Amino acid sequence: MSEHEHRGEVTIVGAGLGGALMALYLARRGYTVRMFEKRADMRKETISAGRSINLALANRGLAALAGVGLEQQARALLTTMRGRMVHDLDGNTNLQPYGQRDWEVVYSVSRGGLNALLMDEAEAAGVQIQFEAPCTEVDLDGRLLRFHDQVANVQIEAPMTPAIGGDGAGSIMRQALLERPGYSCTVDMLDHDYKELNIPADAGGGFRMEPHALHIWPRGGYMLIALPNLDASFTVTLFLPKIGQPGAEAGDQPGFDQLEDPRDARAFFDTVFPDASALIPNLERDWLHNPTGELGTVRCQPWHLDDRLALLGDAAHAVVPFHGQGMNCAFEDCLEMDRCLDATGGDWTKTFALYNERRKANADAIADMALENYIEMRASVADPGFLLRKQLAFELERRYPDRFVPRYAMVMFRDDIGYAEAQRRGRIQTEIITRATEGREDLYGMDYGAIGAEIEAKLSALTG
Repeated sequence: MSEHEHRGEVTIVGAGLGGALMALYLARRGYTVRMFEKRADMRKETISAGRSINLALANRGLAALAGVGLEQQARALLTTMRGRMVHDLDGNTNLQPYGQRDWEVVYSVSRGGLNALLMDEAEAAGVQIQFEAPCTEVDLDGRLLRFHDQVANVQIEAPMTPAIGGDGAGSIMRQALLERPGYSCTVDMLDHDYKELNIPADAGGGFRMEPHALHIWPRGGYMLIALPNLDASFTVTLFLPKIGQPGAEAGDQPGFDQLEDPRDARAFFDTVFPDASALIPNLERDWLHNPTGELGTVRCQPWHLDDRLALLGDAAHAVVPFHGQGMNCAFEDCLEMDRCLDATGGDWTKTFALYNERRKANADAIADMALENYIEMRASVADPGFLLRKQLAFELERRYPDRFVPRYAMVMFRDDIGYAEAQRRGRIQTEIITRATEGREDLYGMDYGAIGAEIEAKLSALTG
C-alpha cells in the first residue's frame, strides 16, 4: 500500500510531544488522523512559565525522530551536554563526563520548539489538529469520544476505533479504562516538588556558565540543576522536599513550606547555592510567579482495550524526570507502535496487545531507574566512592566493550538495549564493581583477570 493510500481514521487525544509524533507516524502510513488538544496552540501562545521549558533528548528519542525523517531538523534545536558539571558549596566545579566517546552526549532541547516542529510536520502530512478542545467523555461501549470545542462552544464526537491517548499523567483515557474490571493503576507522588527559575544570558548575549554541560548543585537531600538553552540562558530547577525538617537531628533539611516568602528563598540560595544565586537576578519574581510543580510515577496495566484505544507516554507511564527519559520513552512508544503495526499487518487489536507486551516491562524499568537516579544526582555524584565505582566502570567498559556497558550509557546511548535489559544488566554490574572497590581508595592493583572472568560468566555478549 502506498504511503498516501487511505487506511482508515485514527483519533489522538493530546497534541503534546508523544501525541504529535504518533500522529506523524500514522499520517505517513496513510491514516487519516484527527488530534484534539485541550490547550491553545503553543505556536501562537507563550508556553506557561515554570513548566519544564526544556528537556533532555538522548539517543532513544533521536532514533524515533529519525524514523519519520526529523532527526536533522531536530538537531537544529539542540544544545549538546557532554556531562554533569558538579558545583560544591564553595563554588568549585568538576565535570563528570556522561561517557567515554565523543557521541556519548545528551542534548538540551526546548519543549515548545520541538513540539512546534512535530505539529508543523504532522499538519504538513495531513493531520487535523483541534485546539482548545478538551476530551469530556470516553464512551467505551459506544466507541465514541466527545470533546468540547471551547472556541465555538459546541460538542464534537470522534470515533474510538482506534484512538490513542497521549493526554498526559492525568489522562482521561486512562481513567476510562480503570472503570473496567481487570484494569489497575498506581500513582506514587514523590515527597519532593520542583520550582523553575532562569539564568539569563550575559550582557553580550553569551553563556554565564559552561554551556555544554548539565549543571548540578548536589546537596544530599535536595539539589539544583541547570540546562542550557539556545539563547544562552539556562533553565534552572530546584528539587526540594515539600515539607522541611529543621533541626540538628534532621540534618536541617529544608522544604518548600519554609520558603513561601521570596526573600527567604533568596537567603536560602545565597547560603546553599551561592554561585548560582549570583546568576539569577529575577529569583524573587520568578519564585513568586512560577508554580511549584509536583512529581510522581504512574504505573497502569493494561494500556489498551481491544481495537478501541491504547495509551502512550505519560498517560501510560509517567516517570520522575531524574533520568531525562520521559520524552525519550514516549518517543520510543511511538516507534514501537509503528513496528507493531508492521508486525501485525495493521490489525489494531493485535497491534495494541503487542505494543503493551513489548513496552510495559521497559516502562516499569525506567520508572525505577529514574527514582534511583535522583539519589545519585543529589548525593552520590559528590561521593568519592561513587566516583571510584564510575572510574572502574569506565575501565571495564574499555576492557570488555562487548559485555560491560555502564547502566547510564545503556539507558542514554544504546537504543538497541531495552530499559528492562539495561536494568537487569546494571544490577549485575553494580554487584561486580561494588565488591571490587570495597575498602579501596583507587584502582591500583585491581585484579582485572578475576573481574573479567566474572563478567564473562554473568554478562552475555551484546550485539550492535
